[in-house]
Amino acid sequence: MIELDGSQGEGGGQILRTSLALSMATGQPLAIEKIRAGRAKPGLMRQHLACVKAAAEISGARVEGAELGSQSLRFAPGPVRAGDYRFAIASAGSCMLVLQTVLPPLLLAGAPSTLHLSGGTHNPMAPPFHFLERAFAPLVRRLGADLQLTLRRCGFYPAGGGEVEATIVPAAGALQSFDLMARGALQSGHAECLAPGLPRHVPTRELETLGGAMGWSGEQLRFGTARQNEGPGNALLATLAYEHVTEVFTAFGEKALSAEQVAHGLVKELREFQKSEAAVGPHLADQLALLLALAAWQGKKAGAFTCSEVTEHTRTNCAVIERFLPVRFTLTESRAASTVQVAPA
Repeated sequence: MIELDGSQGEGGGQILRTSLALSMATGQPLAIEKIRAGRAKPGLMRQHLACVKAAAEISGARVEGAELGSQSLRFAPGPVRAGDYRFAIASAGSCMLVLQTVLPPLLLAGAPSTLHLSGGTHNPMAPPFHFLERAFAPLVRRLGADLQLTLRRCGFYPAGGGEVEATIVPAAGALQSFDLMARGALQSGHAECLAPGLPRHVPTRELETLGGAMGWSGEQLRFGTARQNEGPGNALLATLAYEHVTEVFTAFGEKALSAEQVAHGLVKELREFQKSEAAVGPHLADQLALLLALAAWQGKKAGAFTCSEVTEHTRTNCAVIERFLPVRFTLTESRAASTVQVAPA
């Protein structure tokens, strides 16, 4: 049994999700204490509990401690079963985090799977749908597998109610490692604002402020498709499509922030990324580290990428991955672009 301290590093929910994913992928049982000890409300919240229950369902796991507020969990998986699954979070918790948990083991299953997910689709502190669809899914395809995502309905905090369908197709053989060292030339950039249930002037001001700062206009500034009853919500997204990778950055509106402040916050994030020479930003780095680790383990070949920043989140994720898989990460930090390499141990 692999024993983990949930308070290590950044001490958040990603330790739980990564360890569940790799417990299922490798068949190794897991015991984790001090779950989310680094958070204001420690222990399992609804969205974390949904991840545990989804993991148990696809692997027939024996579970102890799966209840709200629990800070310890034991998880003993059985064989992962491909299939057609429905996972719902009754609150506005992120259903995209549930996808993140079950995707790695289902990528290694013997057949395709279809997931019907409901809950939050655009949440602060979680990867929004458009990030996974545009930035993350193409990297899954580069491994030789496939991930197709369809947004049926948006879900924002606090109402939730979003609906997403995901089709996961494992690779024909072992997952194939790759290097992503440069992003290449910028091919296109655009912003869109999802603001259902809010006055039209809010998304208009956000887009005009961002467009003015980035030099974007016309077709580059879009009102996203979201029905009035899917809100209230406010997500401002910027998509940068490069030759070798696409990055998506998101800012969420809050009652205490003006539309202009929301846009300026996103512009700052965009400029910091553009200033670097890295292939990916800090959030995509977390996701890519796990994908390349699985490929290094399966295909016995190293992979590497450059990122604009090695965050505590990324360091913690790499440390958890090394507990489950016979791989080693090498992190080399530089102002222009840091390098993350993962190789078979």
